[in-house]
Amino acid sequence: MSDERPRKTAWPFYLAVGLVLAALPVGYFLLLGSDPPPPPVVTKPPEPEKKPSELKLAEVTGQVQIRRGKGEWVPAAKGEALKASDAVRTADGSYAVLIGGEAYEVKMEPGTEVAVADLSESISKLLLESGMATAKVNGKARHTFEVRASGSDAVARTQAGTFAISSNGAGTVAVGTHEGEVEFLGGGKVVIVRAGQESVVRPGQGPSDPAPIPSSLLLKVSLPTASVVNRRKLILSGQVEPGAQLEIAGRVVRVDEKGKFAQPVELIEGENRLDVAAKTVGGLSAVSRHGVTLDTRVNKISIDKHLWENQGGTP
Repeated sequence: MSDERPRKTAWPFYLAVGLVLAALPVGYFLLLGSDPPPPPVVTKPPEPEKKPSELKLAEVTGQVQIRRGKGEWVPAAKGEALKASDAVRTADGSYAVLIGGEAYEVKMEPGTEVAVADLSESISKLLLESGMATAKVNGKARHTFEVRASGSDAVARTQAGTFAISSNGAGTVAVGTHEGEVEFLGGGKVVIVRAGQESVVRPGQGPSDPAPIPSSLLLKVSLPTASVVNRRKLILSGQVEPGAQLEIAGRVVRVDEKGKFAQPVELIEGENRLDVAAKTVGGLSAVSRHGVTLDTRVNKISIDKHLWENQGGTP
């Protein structure tokens, strides 16, 4: 007789194998056939909007005017905000201070005009029409401050430092650095003016090699030899360091590329004060004090053309 027990015990095994094989397509469809879930959407926070640098009139002393764009000049007030294309100017004996947030401060001397060329988060550009200004730039603000001079291609810029810049409006521009260093360029030449140095750009030339700021300022003034004159107008002339700021009797006078000046002065009857004051970008100053008396009752000096004949001389 044959043994039939293996046949009776093997059929559950084959049944299980069949069920597994039958379930494979279903598992494949469930696990691999369906699309994977989409990845989570990551949204970036919006970048903060870049705002222009802030510039305000922090101090106004004397007669200071402001011009909006191409509008008219009007009296300026402390706290007024300035935008690109605006301008500020100071009259004789007047001052103004501009504050660019925490980045920089600019003090305008008398007889100075400044226009705003550009204000952005990273750089501020001013145009010095004429006069003298001193800028103090905070290096921690990581902001570039730049001044261009009208009538010249001269540019002074820094990210940290204190410097003065002057322009006569006719191509002579001077820079003197008191702290840090300033990049000074013009005429295709670039120099670095470090603390205690100054440099000058003359018409059609690049900046001079930076030189130490002199220990004193030489101011020469030519005056009438007589202390009493009978003409209401005289020419006050002289010479000072190129790029210097000059005032005669409180009025700002421009000097040429050599530092020479010749200014007509109207006299009034009696004593006239003709004090001449000069200031340089290096911080030097000098004053020459003079006085002239106008007396129109004094007769003009005349020469007797027959004088030599009367004395037997040869004419």
